[in-house]
Amino acid sequence: MITKSLPLSEIKKKLDGITDENNPFIKELHIDDRVGAQKLLQTWNRKKEKQHELEKMFYEMRTYEEDLWKEGYHYIGGVDEVGRGPLAGPVVASCVILSPEFYLAGLTDSKQLSKQKREEFYCNIMEEAISVGIGIATSEEIDQINIYEATKLAMKRAIHKLSIEPSYLLLDAMKLPIGLPQMSLIKGDTKSVSIAASSVIAKVTRDNYMEEIAQTYPEYRFQKNMGYGTKEHLHAIEQHGITKEHRRSFAPVKESLSLF
Repeated sequence: MITKSLPLSEIKKKLDGITDENNPFIKELHIDDRVGAQKLLQTWNRKKEKQHELEKMFYEMRTYEEDLWKEGYHYIGGVDEVGRGPLAGPVVASCVILSPEFYLAGLTDSKQLSKQKREEFYCNIMEEAISVGIGIATSEEIDQINIYEATKLAMKRAIHKLSIEPSYLLLDAMKLPIGLPQMSLIKGDTKSVSIAASSVIAKVTRDNYMEEIAQTYPEYRFQKNMGYGTKEHLHAIEQHGITKEHRRSFAPVKESLSLF
């Protein structure tokens, strides 16, 4: 029996490179009666089960795209935004067109992913997508036209930044006054891989921007709160006033203007 002659560290290393439960090494490990060997097998089985779940979720979230591909829409743009609620910073939107060959197990709403996983997925999407467009509406524009209109503006800018025109749009709970067929999906970033991909791109783009301006405005700790109205952020506004990145039309910021 091969596995019994191997130290547990070597078994663990071999398991890391195996994905098929029918692999002869897995079958042998089932009859290795060492407690440590069986624990390693259980861990491998749990990881495999989790991978199966993520794979199933990915294909369930690709249903809308598959139906549209069958109807002849080859370039489906998933559209989402990040940053409607914060007191500071822009609203960022993205439009992502994926191919039928694209696969990324675990892709979902960016808010459900860790920072590390979001950044990993961001690189995957940017490298493998047919096209990615990113649009931004500044805090000044948000004050001028309101957050809802600014969100639509950022989305339209993202679509126009694509290297190829989409033939159909899937949007997360939005409708755009644009001459393209489209579908609005409630909680679309958990129902469509294209929207989920755009959610990741928008989130990482905005977070990077907030981390960058945090160096200019360290008192507000934008790298931590991303512009949201945390207790710490509100205290900083009380102490230091507002910056050009703050949205003057948002209530807490508007109220603070009278203090300075």
